[in-house]
Amino acid sequence: MTTAADSSLHAAEPGSAPVVADRGLSRDVSDVVLERPTSRAWLIWALASLALTMVFAYAILHLFIAGVGIWGVNTSVVWGLALTNYVWWIGIGNAGTLISSMLYLTRQDWRSSINRFAEAMTLFAALIAGLFPILHLGRPWLFAWLVPYPTTMGLPPNFNSPLVWDFFAIAVYLIVSLTFWYIGAVPDFATLRDRARLRRQQVFYGILALGWRGSAGHWRRYERAYILIAALATPLVVSVHSVVGLDFAASVAPGWNEPIYPPYFVVGAMYSGFAMVVVLAAIIRSAFNLHAYITERHFDLMGKMMLFGALVLGYSYAMESFIGWYSAEDMHLSIVVYKATGDYWWVFWSLIACNVVIPQALWFPAARRRILPLVVIAILINIGMWLERYGIIVFTLSHGHMPSGRADYMPTVWDWALTIGSLGFFLLLFLVLVRLVPIVSMHEMRKLLRGRVQ
Repeated sequence: MTTAADSSLHAAEPGSAPVVADRGLSRDVSDVVLERPTSRAWLIWALASLALTMVFAYAILHLFIAGVGIWGVNTSVVWGLALTNYVWWIGIGNAGTLISSMLYLTRQDWRSSINRFAEAMTLFAALIAGLFPILHLGRPWLFAWLVPYPTTMGLPPNFNSPLVWDFFAIAVYLIVSLTFWYIGAVPDFATLRDRARLRRQQVFYGILALGWRGSAGHWRRYERAYILIAALATPLVVSVHSVVGLDFAASVAPGWNEPIYPPYFVVGAMYSGFAMVVVLAAIIRSAFNLHAYITERHFDLMGKMMLFGALVLGYSYAMESFIGWYSAEDMHLSIVVYKATGDYWWVFWSLIACNVVIPQALWFPAARRRILPLVVIAILINIGMWLERYGIIVFTLSHGHMPSGRADYMPTVWDWALTIGSLGFFLLLFLVLVRLVPIVSMHEMRKLLRGRVQ
């Protein structure tokens, strides 16, 4: 049976009019926002994510009242799940804009179906990531001291502190990513404004459209601004996660002070980000019947990118162990052995399985083009990347230079409440997004349709 989406995409036959394809595309995508009633499945997921968000908010409130002592951190492992979650979320956040901007600059047309929610994923993940360093301060209400504003006390930020590096990295990244996402959505906001029937919808999307009329002058300025922001965003993404890698590499702790960390973190961010995009794409494709716009080819290409990430990470893990052995320093070699055989051996071997071994199934086209196995692999990759971040922290901090200062780390219920609650908050933001914004870039898809007609 041919759907409206199929007919709109295959309207490039001789004699067919491009406007028919445009209308079919606008109807398929914009009706999700303007016309389609709220489904029962959406309500169930929204209520579940709202419940987890309330758990997240309560855990933060209790943290403000009781302090960081409610966590499992101790005098040895001073960073726990808060920093694990920070690095994991910022990695996912970095990937969305990197995927979209990099594919745009290289003129990869298949990005048009995934760039909108990949960029939104960036905004939500970076927003959540920015909360964790603040929560970890101990006195989170003093986080404004990280901001370089004039003070009567004459106390500038301490630029030797990774907290200051992270503040600048996250703040600049959020501003650029939000600008990139919003500029790309302006033509679609104008489409919603013109198709809306309710007055409140016309006013809301009219404000967001910024007076867009689709004139040649508008498009010319749009193309210039969009490619400029894309060119700025790509190196910025690399620098942001390099800064996160330097949080560890700039220290003198064994297992951290390695020059491989910045590029290693950048590749890991792209890897986990593509895995998250695969999961979101599968959900959106199924929930809104967008099979003609998010096709098996998209999943196949993303599967190839994940396979590339698995190979690079496997090489990075091998080099990390090789550097520890080649350094001929007892502590570095001790960390290498401790990872594989120590108290947290299960973390190390689990992340190797999830990040390197299992993704080798992506060599086979059937694993890349079939949605279910690809989604399962993507979920396991994200679990493995979270375990990698967890291992980076606990491997070193629980096995430092002084044997008398070594201690195990055991997360508490409040650590897990913040972790699981942040996932609920992310899901809630995404569920709200799909009800307000076209989840597929309509104006970019129109370009592809017109190109086929021609």
